[in-house]
Amino acid sequence: MAPAQVAPRARTLALAAAASALLLVAACHAPPPAGVPTRVPADTADPRRSGFADMSPATQAMQRDDAANPAWLWVEQGRQLFEAGCARCHAAGAMAGVAARYPAWDEAARRPLTLGQRIADCHARRVAPAGATARWAPEDESRLALEAFIALQSRGRPIAPPADARLASWRARGEALFRQRLGQLDLACAHCHERHAGRRLAGSVIPQGHPTGYPIYRLEWQGMGSLQRRLRGCLAGVRAEPFGPDDDDATALEVYLMSRAAGLPLETPAVRP
Repeated sequence: MAPAQVAPRARTLALAAAASALLLVAACHAPPPAGVPTRVPADTADPRRSGFADMSPATQAMQRDDAANPAWLWVEQGRQLFEAGCARCHAAGAMAGVAARYPAWDEAARRPLTLGQRIADCHARRVAPAGATARWAPEDESRLALEAFIALQSRGRPIAPPADARLASWRARGEALFRQRLGQLDLACAHCHERHAGRRLAGSVIPQGHPTGYPIYRLEWQGMGSLQRRLRGCLAGVRAEPFGPDDDDATALEVYLMSRAAGLPLETPAVRP
């Protein structure tokens, strides 16, 4: 392509990126609309809702229909992996309720582990071939598949974070990150997902940000992804440095987000736009 053709295209892409950034800043720095709470009131009916409620009827129907839900390709892969390895120690039925209780404290690691981290740790210690050194990363297809299959066993159960005092400091760290202004756009998670939840940004409804269906199949990704991937996407959106794989800050934020969503039903495998 000639240089004269490249320059206008580059300018167009730059203008589009700038416009998106301005929309995000305008939507999230504006005053909250009337009737939208900045926190869940303790003395009123619970106003929290899953991102499922903000989707189009067509996308909701895709999630509801197991035969049409594309995430079931990963669920089936996860079932096969579970039967080939995990079933040596665990029965699939015994996994009911497990996903609703993560992240949970791990005594050996002296820290909380997310469900995905627990799967990667267990696989590395008990299932992987002797001498294998590589651990499953958050977006490893096998890790996502097993996490989806295990979380499916808890579908419909309320999120129930452990009442474990050892998680308190991690939860506090996660909430601090949720409310901390970050990046070149100087925005916090709370600006969009609390203060302006329910408003529209570039045509899409801003959800409350409850992690009720991870790992999710996102139409934008055309594949499955972890909560960590979604957090990295949000950080990139505000022009901040994304978390690294299984970063402590990402884990702390997940501890807080699951606490914030306590009582909402799990819906894995979820679909999102």
